[in-house]
Amino acid sequence: MKKIIAAVGSTRRPKLNAVTEALAAFGEQLDPKAIFEVAGVEVPSGVGHTPLSRTDLMAGARNRAEALRAISQETSAPWEFFIGLEGGFDIVRDRDERLVFLESWAYVLDRNGHGYFGRSGAVLVPEPLARAVVDEGIELAIAVDQFAGGRGIRDAQGAWGVLTRDLVTRQDAFRMALIGAFAPFYNAAAFRPNGAKATG
Repeated sequence: MKKIIAAVGSTRRPKLNAVTEALAAFGEQLDPKAIFEVAGVEVPSGVGHTPLSRTDLMAGARNRAEALRAISQETSAPWEFFIGLEGGFDIVRDRDERLVFLESWAYVLDRNGHGYFGRSGAVLVPEPLARAVVDEGIELAIAVDQFAGGRGIRDAQGAWGVLTRDLVTRQDAFRMALIGAFAPFYNAAAFRPNGAKATG
C-alpha cells in the first residue's frame, strides 16, 4: 500500500487529531489503496494570535498551508497535502448589536497547488469573553482559561467545548472544516464545471 502524508501547520494535538479523524472518514474515497499519515510542523499563520475576522481566519489557514508547501519544495519532504487550520472570531453587526462568533477554518493544498477552504459551524461568544479578546487584546487561549476557570483548555476541548458543554469540541470543529476543505479532492466529480452526473 502506498503512504500519503498530510502535513499540518501545527503541533497542537486537537488539530492533529482532527486531521487524523477526517482522513479516516474520507480517506478511502480519496485513495482506496493508500494509508494516511499526519505530520505536524509549526509554521507561522501571518495573522494575529486570535484572528478577529473571517478574512484573517482564511488568510491564517492559507498562510500555514502555503508555508508547508514551501518547506516541502525546499527540503523535498514527501508530503502530498498541506493543511492550514485557524480558529478565531468572526465579528458581525446585527442591527445595533455586535455579535462575535467562534469559527474554525481549514485550507488544504495539494502538490499541484490546488487549494480549497472549509469552515466549521459557528457558536456565539458570550460578551465577557468577547470583550476580553476583542477589546482588551487578550489571547483567546488565555481568555478562555480565565473565563472557564481552567488551564490548558486550548489543548483539551477548546473554547468550542466550553461554550457547547463539549457537544462540539475544538477537535470536532476542525474535523468539520477539514471535511469541507477536502471535498473537492475526494468528491471531485461534484466540483467539475458541469457538476456531478445525476444518480438514481
